[in-house]
Amino acid sequence: MANVLTQEDMAFYKEAYLEAQKGLKVGGIPIGSVLACDGKILGRGHNQRVQKGSAMLHAEMDAIENAGRLPANVYERCTLYTTLSPCSMCSGAALLYKIPRIVIGENQNFMGDEAHLKSKGLELHILQDKDTIEMMAEFIRNKPTLWNEDIGEKE
Repeated sequence: MANVLTQEDMAFYKEAYLEAQKGLKVGGIPIGSVLACDGKILGRGHNQRVQKGSAMLHAEMDAIENAGRLPANVYERCTLYTTLSPCSMCSGAALLYKIPRIVIGENQNFMGDEAHLKSKGLELHILQDKDTIEMMAEFIRNKPTLWNEDIGEKE
C-alpha cells in the first residue's frame, strides 16, 4: 500500500465516522472504527462501553471483534480506520494482529500511542478532520464525566 490516501480510504473513513455518530445517537462515546481489507469492510464498530457496560469495547476493538476470526495473512493486509487516535489497548490489538496501517480521524482531543505504533513500523495517517474534531470536542464539553471515566484527562 502506498503512503498516500485514496478515495477508497476516504470512503472507509466516512464509514468509521458514521459509526461514531451511531454510537453518539444512542448515548455512547462517539468513536467509530472500520477494519477493511482488499477493498471490503470486514468489520465495523463503535465505542460501546456505555451501551454494553463493557470495559473493553472501544471502537477499534468492536470493529476487530465484528470482523470475526480471520487468518493472520488477512490482518496483515488490513487498514484500521478510526475516528480518534487509538489508546494503548487498541494500539496493542493493532500490533498483536500485525495490522500495518491506521487512518486516524483526529488526535487533537486525545493523543493515543501513535509514537509507539510508528516505532513498530505502522503507517499512520492523521486526517485532522474538522467534523470529527468538533464532534469529539462537543461530546467532551457536554459529558466530561463520561469522557473522563474512560481515557480522558483525570481531574
